[in-house]
Amino acid sequence: MEKIKITLPDNSIRKYDKGVTVLEVAKDISEGLARVALGAVVNGKTKGMQETIDEDANIRIVKFEDKEGKEIFWHTSAHIMALAVKRLFPDVKFAIGPAIEDGFYYDFDTEHRFTPEDLAKIEEEMAKIVKENHRLERFVMSRDEALDYFKKKGEVYKVDLIENLPENEEISFYKLGEFTDLCAGPHLLDTKKVKAVKLLSIAGAYWRGDEKNKMLQRIYGTTYEKKKDLEAYLHRLEEAKKRDHRKLGKELDLFSIHEEGPGFPFFHPKGMIVRNILEDFWKEEHAKRGYGELKTPIILNEDLWQQSGHWDHYKENMYFTEIDDAEYAIKPMNCPGSILVYKSKMHSYRDLPLRWGELGLVHRHELSGALHGLMRVRSFVQDDAHIYALPSQVKEEIINIIDLADYIYSIFGFKYHVELSTRPENSMGTEEQWELAINSLRQALQEKGIDYILNEGDGAFYGPKIDYHLEDAIGRTWQCGTIQLDFQMPERFDLTYVDKDNEKKRPVMLHRTILGSIERFMGILIEHFAGKFPVWIAPVQATVLPISDKFNDYAYEIKKEMEDKGLRVDIDDRAEKIGYKIREARLQRIPYMLIVGEKEVEGKLVSINKRDEGDIGQFKLEEFIDRVIEEVKNKK
Repeated sequence: MEKIKITLPDNSIRKYDKGVTVLEVAKDISEGLARVALGAVVNGKTKGMQETIDEDANIRIVKFEDKEGKEIFWHTSAHIMALAVKRLFPDVKFAIGPAIEDGFYYDFDTEHRFTPEDLAKIEEEMAKIVKENHRLERFVMSRDEALDYFKKKGEVYKVDLIENLPENEEISFYKLGEFTDLCAGPHLLDTKKVKAVKLLSIAGAYWRGDEKNKMLQRIYGTTYEKKKDLEAYLHRLEEAKKRDHRKLGKELDLFSIHEEGPGFPFFHPKGMIVRNILEDFWKEEHAKRGYGELKTPIILNEDLWQQSGHWDHYKENMYFTEIDDAEYAIKPMNCPGSILVYKSKMHSYRDLPLRWGELGLVHRHELSGALHGLMRVRSFVQDDAHIYALPSQVKEEIINIIDLADYIYSIFGFKYHVELSTRPENSMGTEEQWELAINSLRQALQEKGIDYILNEGDGAFYGPKIDYHLEDAIGRTWQCGTIQLDFQMPERFDLTYVDKDNEKKRPVMLHRTILGSIERFMGILIEHFAGKFPVWIAPVQATVLPISDKFNDYAYEIKKEMEDKGLRVDIDDRAEKIGYKIREARLQRIPYMLIVGEKEVEGKLVSINKRDEGDIGQFKLEEFIDRVIEEVKNKK
């Protein structure tokens, strides 16, 4: 029997017969590992426990806590739900049922309209299927057999999928009880690990996402190995609802979105305070680190976008217009504008590195179904910077960006992880350029001692990238900053500098964002802080609450004195009870409430009620003002 070599994550090597299953390898490593294993990553491809390994391979066994393990678990759960639906609603036709972040969905075509009561019945049936402990069996068919099989069953969506598969693609199936599905997998070995099930919602979804096609019914769900983990996830979902930036944006009067401009947010005065503080902070930190600031036009000639490669790689996401009988595009990215500034004069090696930042307004066409508050919009300001450097300066510049990103994220209290993305399929440039670029990013991360996740094939079309994923207060992650190394744009635009030998050479270009987009970062901040912004960002830092109108004069004195020191202060002088005024201020998430009555007027004092802490005592006004100024200065 032919032998194959299996290399484990610790670089130890074991030999097995060709065709060994993932389950057999896991058992050979340890019975305990085999009990918790859900599958494995084999030469970069995820496989189920029942699948075979037929060549020398690097292998990493995955459990539920691994991203790949969750995908296997949730993909199998989608099949369990499909079988449950088939048992309860026999006339149903099946479309697709993938694993997604935090769970799975399946799209169904049936005359029956699903209701929340149906979800409870489907959950019960899923629990029965799990107890029946079915094994998932994988098999393949020829294209003609597969088409014949689904045509006989009237499964029109499966027929459509097969007809659109590449000619040479293997057509695999998974059988679960009496349900057989067209599926590339991978899947769990059996159903018994799916102990906790929750179906979450019903939505409409067009077949293939095209509104010309039939509207199907999509059921979303999630599953876990343990009931307590499902409960923790559902608690997080409830917390996320309370923190929804769209709801808080309205309640706190920060921004709105109108049907006259879907995907184009309107910022209100309070929202503009937050936004301007973020932008001022960004400008200040960049000026300290030697960045100049650019402002480039949002509409530029179509030829420029053809030269940059955006025309070939990004055209469907762009907006176009015509000026003086010539074609123009609204910029989806800031880099070509920065390049034109670079080309406007000759540069010497002594000028480099050039660091130029731009808070640049870009427009990208997102499908209406993908729009989501400030998180997914059609116009946003990207906090871009472009650095033009000598090849010898690249690593140091990347390290400087890593340090700046770390500083900015720490100010907001974000933890983060880093991902390194390599060459995608539709990329520009040579193998050597890509290798050099990837190694530069990798070496900078290693030098800083930063662990990273490798994302094969997920880079930009012009270069590899480092992405920052921020973790918020309830454990969700958001992709924000990115560092991209680019050898392509300098080639395409013939960028040069004169080197010390008087020869023209090519600079390396670094693209980077830290906040990502101001709009999205604001949305993340609203949810991270649940609308309770730190004092330095809060649109209103304090509100003065006179106990009755006879103390209004002193209240206005306090307001003026604080505003003269640069603080943002409101006053609530309505003829309402003090308890009501405090509740109202709390709903507005105002950090400090200054209550004034007889004693306060006599002693030039303020009684302070602090958000989340309640009454913290009386202070001399001057002392309190100094305290708030200190908080703002230190960005506490």
